[in-house]
Amino acid sequence: MVLGTSYSFEFFPPKDLEGEERLWRAIEGLKSIAPDFVSVTYGAGGSTRDRSIRIAREITDRTGIPTVAHITCVGSTREELLEILNSYKDAKITSILALRGDPVGGPLAPWIPTENGFTHADELVELANECGGFRIGVAAFPDGHPSSGGDFEKDIDVLIRKEKLGATFATTQFFFDVKVYSNLIEHLAKRGSALTIIPGILPVTNVKLLHRMAELGGTPIPVEIAKAFAEVESDPQAVRELGVEIATKLCKELLEAGAPGLHFYTMNSSTATVEIYRRINNAK
Repeated sequence: MVLGTSYSFEFFPPKDLEGEERLWRAIEGLKSIAPDFVSVTYGAGGSTRDRSIRIAREITDRTGIPTVAHITCVGSTREELLEILNSYKDAKITSILALRGDPVGGPLAPWIPTENGFTHADELVELANECGGFRIGVAAFPDGHPSSGGDFEKDIDVLIRKEKLGATFATTQFFFDVKVYSNLIEHLAKRGSALTIIPGILPVTNVKLLHRMAELGGTPIPVEIAKAFAEVESDPQAVRELGVEIATKLCKELLEAGAPGLHFYTMNSSTATVEIYRRINNAK
């Protein structure tokens, strides 16, 4: 999927007109970077799902930037998932990220299967591959999947299975230590995997949001980083500057370690990510 260093950015469908205007401003702010792709997250069911499809289509139509559309197993039958895949295909979207998704009650809630639906992302990968016409991506977890109980080899097994079913790339959950990414790459290489693994980067601009996302996703925050943010938590500008500094350092370490690209979790704001990109590339 990646030739040379790729730069990509994740957005979520806004809930209202104000949020949508903010989204388009953020995407406009990325023009100077010319992203290799942007991804659009996905909420199961109803208007959230419909907004995901519409926003993914509009980004592709309005900007020409390749769009990777998320799709999850949550709340949908096999036939509904096939319908969504065909909707993406109609929108000329050729890449998807196939995920199980969080349970309706949140990441820590018990999983409740949908009748005639799927329980695992590998089933969705298989369906997308059968549907045809898609480059299929999946999620990877350098710090370990929250539900794997610390069994990292189990996580590797899952990724290998998804690759055999048709996945060709993965974007990772955000993390803070280049060593966990390198460890993931080494484990996959030992198994003969050819998956392209793009590290996910979260530029921290809000300390409360950082802790919430880390808790929900099972991402450990290194003690020294948690302490540094705690010392400036009451100063939003200082938090932003520290977040940019930490993310820039991690990005440089990842590229030196051979990462094929960087995938930024923007939270629908591009200013911090653009600044990080410029620092990495010594641009003005």
